Amino acid sequence: MAACDICGNEYDKPFTITQGEARGVFDSFECAAQAMAPRCGRCECRILGHGVESVSGAMYCCAHCAREAGATQATDRV
Repeated sequence: MAACDICGNEYDKPFTITQGEARGVFDSFECAAQAMAPRCGRCECRILGHGVESVSGAMYCCAHCAREAGATQATDRV
C-alpha cells in the first residue's frame, strides 16, 4: 500500500509517473493530472492533450489561447 501524493489515499494499486526530474505516486489519473499536467498560459486550464507551445516555451491549451496571449509563432505539439 502506498499513499497518493495528492489526496493521501492509501491504495493497493498506486502508479508512479516520472516526467524529467519530477516524480509522483498516485491513486488515480485525476490526481496525476492535478500534479503533473501543465496549465495554459492564458486561461490556466490543465492541458491534458498535446497543447500549443510558443517560441518562448509557454504552453497553451489551444491555438485561440496562444493567439489571445500574443504568441504569434506557436507550434502545435501533435
